[in-house]
Amino acid sequence: MFRVHPENPADAVEEAYFRIYRERMADVPVHNEALSVEAVDFQKWQGHWLGVVVTSWCMSVLLVPGREEGWETPGDNERRFVKFPAGDFAFLGSVEPELGEFQSCALFSPMGRFANQAEAVLTARASLIALLTPAVQSEPEKKPQKSADEPSQSRRRFLALR
Repeated sequence: MFRVHPENPADAVEEAYFRIYRERMADVPVHNEALSVEAVDFQKWQGHWLGVVVTSWCMSVLLVPGREEGWETPGDNERRFVKFPAGDFAFLGSVEPELGEFQSCALFSPMGRFANQAEAVLTARASLIALLTPAVQSEPEKKPQKSADEPSQSRRRFLALR
């Protein structure tokens, strides 16, 4: 079920994940009781919606269709790789009644490392910033220039063997 979201889908994301909690996750013993469902910083990215959902059992980056053009459908529970400035990330296709088709990339699960909701939301925001920031490639370590009369390491080794 494909649905375009011309407006920010944060409310629909929260509705879907609150329902998932009630219907599928309530009895699963992986919850951090200090956390709740929250859609964090959904923003337009390449014509679609990109944001993070924080729950008591996981934290995931979500892609939600903002238009038909440019949306790739991997299929329910199938992966596709999405290129971001920070690199390529695997997203899993999903469908929920409140959202229709969307894709998710897991960041954390379970969520026991977070002391409270504010800490989890801060981590979600930092994750989005990191995802949208180009990866810094380190330059190879430069070796100091040798003077012409300085023997090379291999010449020293050769002379030491004599």
